[in-house]
Amino acid sequence: MVLVPEVVESPYWDSIEPYLERAMAQRERNSFKTPLIVEVMPSGKQFRLHYDFTYLWKPHTIPFTIQAGFLTDFASIPRIFRIIIPKLGRWNKASVVHDYIYQTPLIQQTRKQADKIFLAGMTDLGVAKWKRMVMYWAVRIGGWMAWRKR
Repeated sequence: MVLVPEVVESPYWDSIEPYLERAMAQRERNSFKTPLIVEVMPSGKQFRLHYDFTYLWKPHTIPFTIQAGFLTDFASIPRIFRIIIPKLGRWNKASVVHDYIYQTPLIQQTRKQADKIFLAGMTDLGVAKWKRMVMYWAVRIGGWMAWRKR
């Protein structure tokens, strides 16, 4: 005799389904169009894009295509704060786009827009809200030093 488990419809699932649909629609607002493939540089502190990497910021339908060979350090997090937020994580793709905008003077984005794009990218990647807000405000407060080098 084979026992087949009975499938039970959960009333909880019915109540959460609209929330999940809204959450997925929001996450699809921005799109990373290509995979991020990098090579670790000998210093271990920088990474070189192995292939072109494209991000489409949909609120303004602005594509950012970052050429292979671009150097990034991903998230520039001071060592003391890496206990809370490590240098590498789910936000890597958003960090590359942010670094690209900060390092490329020909990009017609303001610093505030660059930081908003970083926030939108982290949202799209599913970074926890508290982490993305901490990282967003960190670049808003301390990003002026890197922007000035532009």
